[in-house]
Amino acid sequence: MDSLITAAARALAVGDPIGALKHVALRDDAPALALRGIAMAQLGDFARAKILLKRAARAFGPREALSRARCIVAEAEVALAARDLAWPVKALDAARAILEAHGDRVNAAHARYVETRRLLLVGRLDDAERTLSTIDPAPLPAASRTVHELLAAGIAVRRLHAGVARAALARARGAVRHAGIPALEAEVDNAHRQIDSPAARLKSAGDERPLLLGDVETLLASKCFIVDACRYTVRHEETVIPLARRPVLFALARTLAESWPGDAPRDELIARAFGSKFTDESHRARLRVEMGRLRRMLRTIADIRATKRGFTLAPLAALEVFVLARPIDEEHGAILALLGDSEPWATSALALALGMSQRTVQRALDELAAPGKVQAFGRGRARRWTTPPPAGFTTTLLLPSPLPIG
Repeated sequence: MDSLITAAARALAVGDPIGALKHVALRDDAPALALRGIAMAQLGDFARAKILLKRAARAFGPREALSRARCIVAEAEVALAARDLAWPVKALDAARAILEAHGDRVNAAHARYVETRRLLLVGRLDDAERTLSTIDPAPLPAASRTVHELLAAGIAVRRLHAGVARAALARARGAVRHAGIPALEAEVDNAHRQIDSPAARLKSAGDERPLLLGDVETLLASKCFIVDACRYTVRHEETVIPLARRPVLFALARTLAESWPGDAPRDELIARAFGSKFTDESHRARLRVEMGRLRRMLRTIADIRATKRGFTLAPLAALEVFVLARPIDEEHGAILALLGDSEPWATSALALALGMSQRTVQRALDELAAPGKVQAFGRGRARRWTTPPPAGFTTTLLLPSPLPIG
């Protein structure tokens, strides 16, 4: 490897893409193309980076399998940064196997980190945790150890394990001091700010207050009756009843919990559950049917009783009822949470991450775009959506188990 390639690689390793381009910007040999692609990715030009990395992979000959594998891993990372979640995972697995076979432990670990980040984005926490557990970060460089701990913290935050997340971030801060990469230091700082920001709102008997991640963890471990509007469940101690696929029943459960210890009027229940501004006998009949279904689902932890003006929630054992709500209670909060990472998302990637149809996501984006809550750029398949992150909120708590959008 010549001196210019070596100098460019060192510049990229410390997060200096401009310095790297000064050495290889006018070169079209395979190593230079690969380094130019990585530099463009660090500068945020993902489309150009993808083209350069593809050219580099083709330019490396059949005997240069190791270099080609490194290009594929870099291309996968660019696809992840561009939120192209449909990028072929099998190609990344094959590249990682080649790296491991050639003894390139650092880049093989990096390939697993890319895979873990993708799994985390699409909400597959068990798979992400399993993949991360196969990597021993101890012998890796400081930058790799930092990424490892950031991923461990991300998984812990999504699982609401505040103590585990803070410990991982402390290790990340220690590692990043030795890495000397400003962008990575900024990522660690941002993760610390998020974990110290409100993660949810607690509602009970007309009162409301913000909760930090640790407070949410403590609440969910308590003996209270909780309607979780972040994950769309109703829970008491070890009993957790998922209602993400039953939006009408969840809306009824939340309305009852917000009205506790009083009763919820029938008109309010109908408006919240069915979206109807006017009520007639057919709505009341449907309300009775849905209340019967909800009563059967909650029978092990609560009863639902009819009153003169509506219905009331009666927990069987819990002394307190709480509603755990998002910091910003938007109709399309799950989409806003994903877009809150300030990265450009394609509609197809949002649909994959949320488990919805692409058409449903597009309708939601159109509704959010009208008041300016999200914005799009590009056309056709290059069209991407983004929004500034909601300042001061832990958006990662909002992502799992989104309520289906009608």
